[in-house]
Order: sequence, then C-alpha cells, then structure tokens
Amino acid sequence: MRTKKTRKPDQPISGFTLVELLVVIAIIGILVGLLLPAVQAAREAARSTSCKNNLKQVGLAIHMYHDSNRCMPPGWQGVHPVSRQPYWLGQPGWGWAARVLPFLEQSNVLDNLVDLEISITDPHHDVARLTSIPTYLCPSDASQPTFVLSSGPMPKPNYDSGFTDTTIPTANYIGNFGTIQMLDACTGGKDCVGNGMLVFQRPLLFRDILDGLSHTYMVGERTSEYSPSTWLGVMAGAAHAPGRITAVATTPPNSETGASFNFCSYHPAGTHFVRADGSVELVSESIDMRVYQSRCTRADGDQVFDE
Repeated sequence: MRTKKTRKPDQPISGFTLVELLVVIAIIGILVGLLLPAVQAAREAARSTSCKNNLKQVGLAIHMYHDSNRCMPPGWQGVHPVSRQPYWLGQPGWGWAARVLPFLEQSNVLDNLVDLEISITDPHHDVARLTSIPTYLCPSDASQPTFVLSSGPMPKPNYDSGFTDTTIPTANYIGNFGTIQMLDACTGGKDCVGNGMLVFQRPLLFRDILDGLSHTYMVGERTSEYSPSTWLGVMAGAAHAPGRITAVATTPPNSETGASFNFCSYHPAGTHFVRADGSVELVSESIDMRVYQSRCTRADGDQVFDE
C-alpha cells in the first residue's frame, strides 16, 4: 500500500514568482509581435501569387480567343440606338472580359446568362449582373463581390439611356486603353480607339502590336478603393462608364491622381500586368514614366525605353 508523502516544513515550494511570470508574458508578447508581420507578409505573398495566376489565366484566355476568332476581343462595343452607328456610349456595351468567359471555363455564364446582342441593363441580364467571376477577383482586394454603380457624372450619352443605380459584379482586372485620356480619344467625333490593347469597337490582331508582344501590356489591376470595376462592360449613363473596364496610363500605378481611371493594387510591392505574350509582371509604382507609358502603347515605336 502506497503511503502519502508529506512535505517537510523546511522544503521550498516550487513554482513561478510574480516577477518571473510577468517576464515570461513579456517575452511571449515580443515573440508574437515579431511573428505577426512575418505571418501577414506570408499571407500577402500567397495572395499576390494567386492574383498573378489569375492574370496569367486572363492572358491565356485572350490568346485562346485570338486563336479562335483570328483577333483579340474589342475593349467594348456599342451603337447609337437611333442612328445605329458605332457610339462609345451606345448599346449593348458588352466588354472584353465578357467575351473571353468561355476560355476561363465560364461557358455556362455566357451561354445561359448573357446575350451579347442585348443591352447589359436589359431585364434579361438580371442574373448576369449579379454573377461574380472568381478569376476576375484579386485576393488582396477585400471588397464585396458586387457594388452599386451610380449614374453620372459626365460624360453622359446623347440620348436617354434610362440608366439608374444598378448593382453589378466587381472585377479587379481591366484592359489597357493606352496613354490617351478617354475624353480626348472618344469625344468630338473621334473613333475612341486608344493607343493601347483593348479599345472601343476595334478587335486588334497580335500583328498590330508593332512594339512587340513582350513589350506591351494587355490587362492590369485596379482596386475597388477609388473606382470599382466590373467584367460586364460599358453601361451608358453610369459614372465613368468606360473606365469600369479599361484604364489609361497617364499617371504611375497606384497614383492617387486620376485614380478613377488608373491601374492600382493593394500589393505593397506594385501592380500586376499581363503582357501581350501572356507573361505577368509586377510593376513598381516608382517605375520611370517613359518606360511605363511605352509598355502601355501598342505601336508607338518606343520600346527602346523598355529596359
């Protein structure tokens, strides 16, 4: 039978003192403080890699579209409802990202929810206007999958579009319109064909990219902080309508100047772009503007700066 051990009166009690316990807690706090930034950096690195992979898929989808149709998708298409002539704020307005859906394993969306001959705002597209495409979302952008697109400001279409505030799906990847402001390229009777890769009405061919496929950006990122974007297209009467699917490179990436029409991201190291050859590059916001703008034009003969 076991006997119960008793402590001798002069035997010390083992355990932590209050000071020792406080020191241990302080050390644990310091270690956690050192560990958290590393964990956050690792998470952002994973999100950035996922974003890069999404853009890679978008680039491949455009290439497959080109192989199937012998041209790239136009940035968007529309005609004036009265004259039936091409009009940059016309209808139906569907953009490049809608046309490449079959090459992103989203054929069911295009086949069952979208009719490219009918306006985006038509009741026929009530479900499509709420459909989020995962490949078009950057994990670093914590925005909601949909947002409310409001009407105005200028430019407004020269007909009554009937547009009212509409909930539409968010997208973080937008086409490169070039280095020319849209108002300069699209108003005053001009054809709205920018000097970039995804422009109004005109389906470019890869042979049109005289600066070289590896020297020219097709698609880049935009966060939802300043001006949320979408994969649908241009809805006449909506605020910054063409700027929801394309961007202009008049300021550096992440610049708060002209942010509604710029490329930008939440990545601390820069903004991702996919080149016309399908490769993806992370572009620093401190990039030389000559280099940056040379990469955002298709045939200006300025690839000499791309070093």
